[in-house]
Amino acid sequence: MKAPRSSRSVRAMRTIWVLEMVLLMLAVTGGVWLRFLGDNLGRNAYIQTAPLRSLVVALVMTTAMAAFGLYQAHVRQNRTDFLLRLLLSFGFGGVALLVLYYVVPQTYIGRGVLAISLMLGFVCIYLLRMGSHRLFGAEVFKRRVLVYGAGANADLINSRLRRSSDRQSFSIVGFLPVPGQAVVVVDKLLLQSDCRLPELTEMLGIHEIVVAPDERRGGLPMEEMLACAQNGVNVIDLAGFFEREAGMIKLNVVEPSTLVFSGGFDHSLPRMLSKRFFDVVAASLLLVVSWPAMLVVALCIRLESKGPVLYRQVRVGESGQGFSLVKFRSMRTDAEGDGVARWASTNDDRVTRVGAFIRKTRLDELPQLFNVLRGEMSFVGPRPERPQFVDQLNREIRYYSVRHSVKPGLTGWAQLRYPYGASVRDAEEKLKFDLFYVKNHGLLLDLMILLQTVEVVMFRRGAR
Repeated sequence: MKAPRSSRSVRAMRTIWVLEMVLLMLAVTGGVWLRFLGDNLGRNAYIQTAPLRSLVVALVMTTAMAAFGLYQAHVRQNRTDFLLRLLLSFGFGGVALLVLYYVVPQTYIGRGVLAISLMLGFVCIYLLRMGSHRLFGAEVFKRRVLVYGAGANADLINSRLRRSSDRQSFSIVGFLPVPGQAVVVVDKLLLQSDCRLPELTEMLGIHEIVVAPDERRGGLPMEEMLACAQNGVNVIDLAGFFEREAGMIKLNVVEPSTLVFSGGFDHSLPRMLSKRFFDVVAASLLLVVSWPAMLVVALCIRLESKGPVLYRQVRVGESGQGFSLVKFRSMRTDAEGDGVARWASTNDDRVTRVGAFIRKTRLDELPQLFNVLRGEMSFVGPRPERPQFVDQLNREIRYYSVRHSVKPGLTGWAQLRYPYGASVRDAEEKLKFDLFYVKNHGLLLDLMILLQTVEVVMFRRGAR
């Protein structure tokens, strides 16, 4: 039973992106009319190339919005947070357009037109987002879900997907207990019926059945589920449901057979070539932009304390092979004088003053661009861990070694979805997102993670 490629919330975000592209292009048109009010000659001269230049504005601005997480299907944010992200998006997008106009003068639309267009676009997008939140949040647009099972596994939906932002695309109609299995779900959420599953789904208007029993050895009503599928009701297992709706692989419900037969894990030659090309281009561009900052950081480290500017540490890479990871030194030289590896902690007293700043801003990670160019790391992937921790985590966490089937990354899906990990429990939580990436990685996902990493750095999430 394979999950659909995208949930309704993802499709909604794609629709919003298209609408916002149109709104931004119309905003440019409105900016031209307002700027050249009473000047028909100037307006007519602009209109000849207006569609192309309007499209450039729309593409740049929506890219900036993506970089600040405004096209994430699972993002949790209040109105103030959204407004701040939108303001930053338009600020950075406006700067990016000015740079583009300097590099490619043919795309220039004029400062007056640009200022008016951005103001109109900001207001229109804000109103669209507020309206779409009400629209897509309405129950009538959500997928009606019946959960087959009412035990501990089924109750994970209530504990891990309990927020309204988690349920933007679906509504749980109820939990149908499995005969002979324990019931954990509260009574008010249970469905009691003597009807067969096809009749029950038709009566309740069900769009999807999530199969979530605690034990499958007693058998599932496959004939009834097949009849539901023939009637257009989607049938999905609990692991696939979590993967689609939460962007994670739920470790305690997924079986090896699910990982084997559900697809993904693309290691084809086109994928390897596209990933390497992406890595080299992204690392080279970031290195060109960041080298002045790297020189300043190196100077500050040298002035604050004696010792090497760079810090080398063995990490575990693809296929479990070790490599030497390079970072700017952010701790005292005697941080691990006894040779014992330790997790970093909040307000770690081993961190220097310069180190505290560069860790929060992720500037300490910039030397890893050379690891990417050497092919030891990828730009996007699971963060590499130290061998001492890997040995421990392999013993204590199921499927931990699967994350080593791809190259480790400078940034990754887990870094966007979970804060800094400094314990076995944190490593287990992050593994859920790392496995999602390993299973579903592709060029588009890499690009989205790269853009959304800008948001992580700007809001200083996940650093320690």
